[in-house]
Amino acid sequence: MTRPSEGRVRSQIDPGTSSWLRTRNDREALRLIVEHGPLTRTRLGELSGMSKPTATQMLARLERADLVVPVGEVAGSRGPSAVSWGVRTDRVAGVAVNMLDDSIQAVLVDASGAEHPIVELPVRGMDRSPEADIGRAIDAACGAAGADRSTIEAVTVGVQAAVSSAEDALSLTDSLPGWPSSGARARIARELGVSATLENDVNLATMAERAIGVAQQASSFAFLWVGVGLGVGVDLDGSIHRGARGSAGEVGYLTVAAGTGAPGAVTTDLLGSQVVLDLLGSRSDGARRSLADLAADDVVMNMLADRIALTLEPVLAVLDPAVIVLGGPTCLAAGARLAELVAARAERDERPAPDVLLSGTGESAVLVGARRLLVEQIRARLEERIPTD
Repeated sequence: MTRPSEGRVRSQIDPGTSSWLRTRNDREALRLIVEHGPLTRTRLGELSGMSKPTATQMLARLERADLVVPVGEVAGSRGPSAVSWGVRTDRVAGVAVNMLDDSIQAVLVDASGAEHPIVELPVRGMDRSPEADIGRAIDAACGAAGADRSTIEAVTVGVQAAVSSAEDALSLTDSLPGWPSSGARARIARELGVSATLENDVNLATMAERAIGVAQQASSFAFLWVGVGLGVGVDLDGSIHRGARGSAGEVGYLTVAAGTGAPGAVTTDLLGSQVVLDLLGSRSDGARRSLADLAADDVVMNMLADRIALTLEPVLAVLDPAVIVLGGPTCLAAGARLAELVAARAERDERPAPDVLLSGTGESAVLVGARRLLVEQIRARLEERIPTD
């Protein structure tokens, strides 16, 4: 015989029960409001396939749960204006963070995915630790957006490191002074009271490229980031390939072929931004040059294309991606002409060449990827607050 308590538990979770159907409908309603923006009762019914009375009930339950709120009115062609309902953005929020060499970029993220100001914090000379760095980033992002610090429940942090999520370990990095090689994520969560996700910065940029950049339709692609350091993000059918310990794509540590650099040189020694600046300077009698001058210097552009083609050889041989995307500060400064030069060098009679494209996500690609991860996490947290009975 089934005990009464067992029956109550089963009725809450078994598909087909009234409480399960209500919860399912409410989750769908919240998802539609988040994805489409504020909706009227009529429009919510149209999108969900529910009747107006059912849509009204869903909105009422979501409002009682403090998940949606009236945000305005929509004038109709006939009759009175209809109230539109939007997701509450003051319940749960997060902060996306990009750890640079001598500064930190941060931006508030809410359930609506709305744009908020990006802040950049200098960290040179400061006492560094995971919790200190991320705590400053959270405070700055909240201050810039006028948000309540208590609403921050999650952070996603892009780091110039190989990240092993399973072991909470960081490796192959020299840009995070004061951060331990293991336990950084746990320290952030414990000391700041937030859920923390650490991710390789190039992987985040790769996610952004898949979502809104030039590789949206690609079956697979490799994203080569060229800046202070180098890295490759690998997207296979929409999934990021990280490797067993998070170090997949760390091409900046590959030893270069003989004759292309000093003995023991690695690819970063050929393509790091300071190396490119030195090449530019050597062609201007020592005059100060910047990456902005790169596209106008054909000699350096061709040297850069040669070195990128060399770096991509193992990527092409092992992965055979459909598309190569060039990104990071150096490639963005060089522009689309660099992609053309690299594509010409990738062509071989015995091997079909991939398309080579310039990144379409801009200078904030890392934050774009981090924001997208956070929006998904925030929306999931809001759904968890929907009553189940």
